[in-house]
Amino acid sequence: MSEKNNIVFKGLHIVAWVIFVGLCIEAGGLIVNFVFSIYRPELISNLYQKLDLMEMYHRSKWAFFGMYSFILIVACLKAYLFYIVAMLMHKIDLSKPFNSFVAEQITKVSYCTFSIGILSYIAQQTAKNLEHHGYVIDNLNQFWADSQAFILMAAVIYVIATIFKKGVEIQNENDLTV
Repeated sequence: MSEKNNIVFKGLHIVAWVIFVGLCIEAGGLIVNFVFSIYRPELISNLYQKLDLMEMYHRSKWAFFGMYSFILIVACLKAYLFYIVAMLMHKIDLSKPFNSFVAEQITKVSYCTFSIGILSYIAQQTAKNLEHHGYVIDNLNQFWADSQAFILMAAVIYVIATIFKKGVEIQNENDLTV
């Protein structure tokens, strides 16, 4: 591999770790918001993203816990997705990329991406349903606005994972033949 490609790959590896850390901080902030919204709701205006769902909490605890569950699960899945990507980039051997570990990790990335997309879409539809019942959900749309993009990305990544699996099979066949 050329020196230029190696530098670009290392740069992308660093970017993946930075995104992973940022998503972990976001997920942690949302978890802290959740705990404070239950035990000390008067402090919400000072917390991360000022996510105040106390009106929803007082109207319906089921709606509050349901929406916060979607928010937390999607945030944690996004962090996990970039953890998988960072580990993949750390352990991949670019001189021989077609191996079972890489194929397995790319498949995990596609499944995780699909899970994020589906859960985000379900959350988006649930929020729209709550809006029809008079709940204010304007500040929630930011958490699942990109659900269709995640579903489409999952399909593309799954195709790449399938190609990698086939590449591993062909490479193993060639290794046995020689």
